[in-house]
Amino acid sequence: MADAPMERLMERLWPAGDDERAFAVLDGARDPAVHAMVARSGLEHRCLYAGALSPALAAAAPWLVKLPRDAAATREILHKGWGEAWGVFLRTGADEALLYRHLRGFLRVRDERGRPLVFRYYDPRVLRVYLPTCTAEELAYVFGPVEVFIVEGEAAGHIQEFRVKGGALVEGGVRVERRLHWLGDYLRKG
Repeated sequence: MADAPMERLMERLWPAGDDERAFAVLDGARDPAVHAMVARSGLEHRCLYAGALSPALAAAAPWLVKLPRDAAATREILHKGWGEAWGVFLRTGADEALLYRHLRGFLRVRDERGRPLVFRYYDPRVLRVYLPTCTAEELAYVFGPVEVFIVEGEAAGHIQEFRVKGGALVEGGVRVERRLHWLGDYLRKG
């Protein structure tokens, strides 16, 4: 991610400069690099799947990761994962234990026939399509203690935000430009 998009994303995750409220739910199944990066990051993290997991399942699991604003590992996750559908980002005022229980609470859902399914809400391509279809009751359930979900937009370079206000979904976002630094350098030298 270029510097300008990274700065815009960081403004969204830490609008007041605070350091205790930003998290990511990263999808180990999306890319093998996710689990390896989380494991070596030194950041507080916790698997959303419970119990003893095989190494293969742990590597493919969703991980709740606390994102300190100034940590090098946070910047690495944002830089490598943004634009690659590695997961969703969020802000909350809730304590981590409550957030963890909440996010685990809808990993499994039932289809119209009552069959259990894994709900991969932590895939930004899923969450940004799902949230606009929700009723007020469903929004209250999905958001729980989450103040805002921040996801990659469908268009490259778009940061999309979702909040609930008065029982309704409020969507916002910002377009960030990916500048072609090499092209600018080439034109200046030419």
